[in-house]
Amino acid sequence: AGATTELDGERVVVTVDLAESPLAWLRSHKGRDGKVLIDDAAFQAGERLRADFTRGQMMPRVTANWSAAVASGRRDGAGGMAELTEAALSARLRCERALAAVGPEFAGVLVDFCCFLKGIEAIATARRWPKRSAKLVLQLALSALARHYGLAPTVQGRGHARLRHWGSADYRPVVG
Repeated sequence: AGATTELDGERVVVTVDLAESPLAWLRSHKGRDGKVLIDDAAFQAGERLRADFTRGQMMPRVTANWSAAVASGRRDGAGGMAELTEAALSARLRCERALAAVGPEFAGVLVDFCCFLKGIEAIATARRWPKRSAKLVLQLALSALARHYGLAPTVQGRGHARLRHWGSADYRPVVG
């Protein structure tokens, strides 16, 4: 399936394997009201988090590190964080800021879903949530993430209402 995303400030169409990404699956399915479960902003926010997580080399190792010299007697690398590239470190910081912005209630769910590619059912089972609740939590989490990234649409109000307050016309708050 095709999806639109932003790359270097330019919108491009990319191919998405719906079987690989639970985020893409969620984007391609519709709710009872006939609307897609998540909008473009939520999808792009989830993909951005996943990209930063991957670029930041934050996935846990599941095999031995064969890149370190055998003579050193260690296979964990010499410098740890010192060996990260500047791009990887920047990606880690962006990921950390995004997860801090959505708060601890949503951070773990977003990492499991967007980064570790766990399915909705697996997340709900692991957290012992009621059926269908994980979908709602993910929608809320992705909306919060989209707001953090500035991808969420702005709210449009009715008319041109003036700001109202309880002070008199010449009232000015003290900032201190």
